[in-house]
Amino acid sequence: MVLKNQIESLLFISPKPLSVKDLTKLMSADQKDTFDALIELAKEYQARASGIKLLKIGDKYQLTTAGEAAEVVKKFIKSEISDELTKPALETLTIIAYRGPISKAELEIIRGVNCSLILRNLLMRGLIEAGEDRKKMVVLYNITFEFLKYLGLNQLSDLPDFEKLNRNNNLDKLLAANQENNSKLEEN
Repeated sequence: MVLKNQIESLLFISPKPLSVKDLTKLMSADQKDTFDALIELAKEYQARASGIKLLKIGDKYQLTTAGEAAEVVKKFIKSEISDELTKPALETLTIIAYRGPISKAELEIIRGVNCSLILRNLLMRGLIEAGEDRKKMVVLYNITFEFLKYLGLNQLSDLPDFEKLNRNNNLDKLLAANQENNSKLEEN
């Protein structure tokens, strides 16, 4: 896959802007090649008058919706936020509440499916927040005060069976085995 397309994929799934340095490191690419790919990507979106544009603030880039789509995007977000949470969203929120902070990859291992859209929805509703683990260069998700207020809890440990479910040996083993497999793949 072409570097530009790989960068586009990373920008699409990232809940936060990414710097040229971050993208270069993630892609194991040359910084100039990464920058050139970003410029080319921005030109492509602009040339085809896309509903998506590549936004640049300082040295960070993020894919966003085009300003011309603002009304339809607002309408969609309003319906997404006002609708009840789906069963998969509740499941994801529960995992984050009991296991957080947790990465998207760990969530997907536990759930067995892609969680991108659900995470985006929960972020928009203010029920979770995205932080970052700078050592591992990974986004970690955790619940917010809004989540606690929504449930009428004073603290996270007030959740039913919190101590028992917060650290589950079977899940810990599953996540550790996956981490070990990823480490072996990176070595090869």
